[in-house]
Amino acid sequence: MEICNLSIKEIHKGLTQKNFSAREIVESFLERIYRLNPELNAYLEIFEKEAIEKAKEIDEAILTGKELPNLAGVICAIKDNILVEGKRCTAGSKILENYIAAYDATVVKKLKNQKAIIIGKTNLDEFAMGSSGEHSAFGATKNPLDVEYVPGGSSSGSAAAVAARMCTFALGSDTGGSVRQPASFCGIVGLKPTYGAVSRFGLIAMASSLDQIGPLAKNVEDVEIIFEAIKGKDNKDATSCEYFEEKEINPKEVRIGIPKECFQEGLQKEVIDGLKEAIEVLEREKIHIEEIDIPSLKYGVACYYIVMPSEVSSNLSRFDGIKYGMSILTKPETQELIDVYFETRGKFFGKEVKRRIMLGTYCLSSGYYDAYYLRAQKVRTKIALDFKEAFKKVDLILTPTSPTLPFKLGEKLDDPLAMYMADFLTVPANLAGLPAISLPFKNINNLPFGIQLIAPAFCERRLFNFGKFFEELCST
Repeated sequence: MEICNLSIKEIHKGLTQKNFSAREIVESFLERIYRLNPELNAYLEIFEKEAIEKAKEIDEAILTGKELPNLAGVICAIKDNILVEGKRCTAGSKILENYIAAYDATVVKKLKNQKAIIIGKTNLDEFAMGSSGEHSAFGATKNPLDVEYVPGGSSSGSAAAVAARMCTFALGSDTGGSVRQPASFCGIVGLKPTYGAVSRFGLIAMASSLDQIGPLAKNVEDVEIIFEAIKGKDNKDATSCEYFEEKEINPKEVRIGIPKECFQEGLQKEVIDGLKEAIEVLEREKIHIEEIDIPSLKYGVACYYIVMPSEVSSNLSRFDGIKYGMSILTKPETQELIDVYFETRGKFFGKEVKRRIMLGTYCLSSGYYDAYYLRAQKVRTKIALDFKEAFKKVDLILTPTSPTLPFKLGEKLDDPLAMYMADFLTVPANLAGLPAISLPFKNINNLPFGIQLIAPAFCERRLFNFGKFFEELCST
């Protein structure tokens, strides 16, 4: 079997049994990256020299009989809005094109401690704003399963890199579905952890109350291993918290709820058919499935597209041509400071970023704060309470990950509202701070279709156990 197709446990076993070296692992992935990336544009930067040096350290440790951590020698990619010390971190934007990270994000530090080999930084929609991978300032990412289609976004490069076997796993960030939706579009597994379960220190903020770093991988077990490595409280992130494991539930005894609200207008017929087929697979195994009501779910997108742009407006104010990144400072002696702000942000921010900043600034402005932002926060609370009520009846909630199958490059680029509606099944979990996972189910018309499972807060183990059970069902 090719090294690029191996799971994390298979790589660990192969290394410890000396079936192959860490150097061979790195070279195997580099060969695929250099061959496939020019067309896919999944990687923005490749760390060949550093990867080979890390591989050499691991091979020397094996020769001296040292015990290897679980992720030793495993090739991973990092979304380019997560800091890796000494490396560029552009967030997919021209305004940060030359920014060099001064320190490691906490998740990166944890991966380095596990001896994982970071092979490069992956492409993304600018500042993680997008659902297709087309809004990067450095060119669109293409879907490795069919290059005429989008890979989803905003973690487009991370999902494409995993799906194309250009890394074993990758980290992305999920603000409204940015890990799960590209996982669905690329036919892989993607997890959005509980808000606070994974430190956000070193993640370039988009919407601080929604952002969450999560893993993408080929299978559920790999995602579980990565989550175990990166989770936990971090003193550098005040929103992070101690993780308490819940008691395991037998997958066959899990009660699953299907929200009737997820069948709203806009759900593609093929997606509805795919969901019904997934339900039939579970019913054959005598899994308890019932229709549930989450009344506020239909307000999720409207709520999200007020809360998120408002926080974007605040977070991105730091990119002003003075503190960070690119600047248009033509005549320092006579130039007005306000002109530096306007010219820098006007030139180096992309169209979608500007759109969201303006929308958020409007929502926070005097006279509109109560009508929009404050009301959206109340709706957000209602969504969280509705989920809490639903979880009194069921253990997991199942929906499609996306209301549509992957769409063609350029198909929705000029229709922002259609692009925003692509998030309506994923944003509720972010608004409520709940963990959710996207699992590949089947191909429909040769395009991947994924289902989403949502669990109560800090119940990732429930997602993993049922996810592995579901994987087995799909493989038989």
